[in-house]
Amino acid sequence: MPIPSPAITHLLSSELSFNQLLDEIPLATAVLDRDLHIVWLNRAFEALTGFSRRDALGVPCRHIVRGRICVENCPARGKTLDSPVPCESDMITRDRFRLPIKLTLSPLTDTHGDLTGYVETIEDLRAVRELDNKKNQAFSFEGIIGRSQEMEKIFQTLPLLAQSDVSILITGETGTGKDVVAEAIHQTSHRTGGPFIKVNCGALPETLLESELFGHAKGAFTGAVASKPGRFRMAHNGTLFLTEVGDLPLALQVKLLTFLDDQVIYPLGDTRPFHANVRIIAATHRNLEQMVASGTFRQDLLFRLNVARVHLPPLRERRGDIRILLDHFLAIYRTKLGKGIRGFSREALTRLTHYRFTGNVRELRNIVEFSASMATDPIIGVENLPAYLLESVPNTCPEAMGPVRPMGAEPPLPPHQTWATTEREMILKALEESRGKRQLAARRLGWGRSTLWRKIKHYGIDAS
Repeated sequence: MPIPSPAITHLLSSELSFNQLLDEIPLATAVLDRDLHIVWLNRAFEALTGFSRRDALGVPCRHIVRGRICVENCPARGKTLDSPVPCESDMITRDRFRLPIKLTLSPLTDTHGDLTGYVETIEDLRAVRELDNKKNQAFSFEGIIGRSQEMEKIFQTLPLLAQSDVSILITGETGTGKDVVAEAIHQTSHRTGGPFIKVNCGALPETLLESELFGHAKGAFTGAVASKPGRFRMAHNGTLFLTEVGDLPLALQVKLLTFLDDQVIYPLGDTRPFHANVRIIAATHRNLEQMVASGTFRQDLLFRLNVARVHLPPLRERRGDIRILLDHFLAIYRTKLGKGIRGFSREALTRLTHYRFTGNVRELRNIVEFSASMATDPIIGVENLPAYLLESVPNTCPEAMGPVRPMGAEPPLPPHQTWATTEREMILKALEESRGKRQLAARRLGWGRSTLWRKIKHYGIDAS
């Protein structure tokens, strides 16, 4: 028995089929009653969910969409909507496929302004996600993320270096990602099937470091009860990564230079040489040229290590990469922690984009991990950031800000204005623009409702 279609009159010169009108809309659209039961839907909604109109009519929306948001945070459950509410989630189709979606729920009111139902639209985000993945790939190289000019130059250089066997020296401040670059070079080289061995030259005393690098024979020294191969031998046919090479003692610098000359090592207490087919990648946060001048690093070794140099700029010099790095690490920890975190509030982004990140990318990653762990709302607020970020005002000096301010970030604070004063003004402005409606004000600020209510109480704002 066919389902009768309601008609629309007095809109055009002749009666219009409501069903036909909805079917012409390419976006999946459904009409819900006040109890969130489906009373009508269009052809695009049928195609996306897999449920026919006959199957869905009268059924609660959550039984058709079957998304994470239906369980965790339905926009209309226990709330009164006064404006459209968009949110990203997922859904399970009738064929049991999980799809990323953007769902928007809009209230329907009668001529008296009373709520009569809702219009629900669903946008399939698969194509958008695929495009985002392609964009991210364009701004990355084997896990190294960035879109600044400095990083683009590095991305162009690394594939060429990976295809050669020259020694490489990676320089940069602590936390800039020297380890990641070294491993990326190895993974994209013809040695990728071989071992990647890392040695921190500053982590062991000189007496143990020599044995660790070159190995020793049984009985070579007191306590040498068995032979040890050493890291050079372990890295045979692969790559040896010497991090913090500036901490290498002068005596071992001579042995390293000898290996770079003839590719042969002599374990302690053994006269038999071993020819090691090893590529050397070294890294340091020190200024080796200054160390050469002061006599603490050999100039000839610097020449041999510095056949090719990759310098990683500090994060404060590539501030345009902060936002893409925040999104990258948030996606990692959102999945790892199993949380439905959608992003950062505007206030949190202001703090993060204005911060100097003295610990560079490593510090940024740790901040995102901490904030994602502490967040209880879908949006990470400033209260979820580490305490030391909240105790200091955002760094807004021109050299710290850089030439790019990410979209959505607040402008720098005037020198005479505190963050508390600015935050209070932001809340008052949002309440004024939303005519005192706290839920709408919270959405304008990018906060959860509980966050806004707590801050209203904290600042003594009369929001009645």
